[in-house]
Amino acid sequence: MALTIVATIKANADQVDLVKSELLKLAEKTNAVDEGCINYNLHQDQEAPTLFVVYENWESEELLQKHIDAPHFQSCMAALEGAMEEFTVNKMTQIG
Repeated sequence: MALTIVATIKANADQVDLVKSELLKLAEKTNAVDEGCINYNLHQDQEAPTLFVVYENWESEELLQKHIDAPHFQSCMAALEGAMEEFTVNKMTQIG
């Protein structure tokens, strides 16, 4: 069964462009090269542009961990250090 991740990122108001740019690069790279990535979709709130949500599905927990350990993910997290007010990750299981 696929593993769904819902990540919520709230950028600092003065860092929205940086956060958006880094998240777009991460989404593009993840969709292109990460084994087990079913989909990795980035969203930005229309009324609160500091709010980003990533909706992603993975074939397994192990392949998700490979993504987290990958250089492109680690590079993104390093680039965003201090630029985010909030970063929340929820691991979800589809039940219906």
